[in-house]
Amino acid sequence: MSRNARVAETTLGSHTEDGDVVTDRAPIAVALDAPDLDTAARWAALVSPHVSTLKVGLELYLRYGAEAVASVRGGRGVDVFLDLKLHDIPATVAGAARAVARVRPDLLTVHATAGPAAIEAAALALPETVIVAVTVLTSLTDSDLDQIGLAGPVREAAVRLAALAVRSGARGLVCSPHEVAAVRDEVGPDIVLITPGIRPTGQARYDQARVGTPEETLRAGADLLVIGRPITGAADPGAAAAALAMALRRQAHAS
Repeated sequence: MSRNARVAETTLGSHTEDGDVVTDRAPIAVALDAPDLDTAARWAALVSPHVSTLKVGLELYLRYGAEAVASVRGGRGVDVFLDLKLHDIPATVAGAARAVARVRPDLLTVHATAGPAAIEAAALALPETVIVAVTVLTSLTDSDLDQIGLAGPVREAAVRLAALAVRSGARGLVCSPHEVAAVRDEVGPDIVLITPGIRPTGQARYDQARVGTPEETLRAGADLLVIGRPITGAADPGAAAAALAMALRRQAHAS
């Protein structure tokens, strides 16, 4: 089975170490934005029975490096999403991608605005990893794009960057719930769409400008939902992950 097919499969259920699919894990990537490695590992242990993917972000990776990935992956049979959002000239992006090859990330992010050559460089440097291009950060608004000098509005920018990234070798894309349907229409069914800015009904937005509920975002065409504080900020992260997974299973069975 190709890596792209396996990652697509984990949007329906994760896999064991021997490759068998575990269908009761939800298409959720838990953002392990922890203050220390022990906390990240504890969260990983609590949520991994219920979700397909664990996300290691820039802060945790810069603080602990390869140890962060090893600690959260363990033998849990989940995918590791290394969310470094690489953004540099192509040679540097390629070098950075080769530098993280030793931790065997299943997914690695590159900013689409780094350009087609940088995306292609990452894809060539890590052919066994799904390179995921970040379109427009979920914290940004139309007004922010105007100030940055990026042609908007946000939806049009995200679709434009998505198409560029896929042409350049990205096999996954990050976009907000507000753009996921339009991006899916643009890139078709074979690209893994990863959606942050997920907030269950009644949850605070925090610093996210463009948000959606888990259920509506999956219906719109997302494959993998990035959820952090609604799970890790709960009194029992494992129970919070289990509840979200159950709600998504109910939706899948009803559709």
